Amino acid sequence: MREVLAQAAFQLFLERGFERTTVDDIVARAGVGRRSFFRYFPSKEDAVFPDHERCFVEMTEFLAAVDDSDPVGAVCDAARIVLRMYAANPEFSVQRYRLTREVPGLRTYELSVVRRYEQTLARHLRGQFGEGGDGELRAEVIAASVVAAHNNGLRLWLRSGGEGDPEAAVDHALALVREVWGRSAAEAGAPSPEGGSGGAEGLPGGSVPGSNAPLPVTPSSAGSFPASPFPVSDDGEVIVMVARKGTPMWRVVQQIEAAVGEN
Repeated sequence: MREVLAQAAFQLFLERGFERTTVDDIVARAGVGRRSFFRYFPSKEDAVFPDHERCFVEMTEFLAAVDDSDPVGAVCDAARIVLRMYAANPEFSVQRYRLTREVPGLRTYELSVVRRYEQTLARHLRGQFGEGGDGELRAEVIAASVVAAHNNGLRLWLRSGGEGDPEAAVDHALALVREVWGRSAAEAGAPSPEGGSGGAEGLPGGSVPGSNAPLPVTPSSAGSFPASPFPVSDDGEVIVMVARKGTPMWRVVQQIEAAVGEN
């Protein structure tokens, strides 16, 4: 029934548009009542992403059973579970990608889904590196790097219309994460009891006191940052986002897009 409702919803979204489709339209197409819809989907937006809940469960179970000897490799492998979900139905994945580009509300919802994956990976890494100080910081940064690398490769495939092997670009991106952070985690060892830097506020550049807005730090004001291990543009420009914990993801994305332009 969940799949029937999701198919009916998506067909209507493509035919009429997301905003002009109501829950009543969806249940009429599926031949069920409203109560059946809300038993499976809390909202219309959830019907666009019917497969993520199952993917969250699979990722959580995978991380619970994985060998702890290579925590960075483990979260990279966990990210591939999401990739396989998209690759299992290329046509639907490409259509959904295009729909989310057209509907701002769906894009915001998608960001919340991405953040949930990131938190799942970070939670696992905190169990390896420690809950406080540098251990927690390392877990958050590595989880964000894994998600960013995965999504970069996935978007390349989606923009191509689902042509070719989606794993090639994602594997390349995740290999970079493992090269940088796998080595870094091994060199760092266990986090110290004192924890070093205590989170975002301890980073060079800081954030605006009393504000939840992220602070973009450009090369001219980032002299105290160590050299970045990530590839940068030909002109060497790097933009670092610093935000208080709990800053809405849409605000972070808004600031990044304003700084570098939407891809």
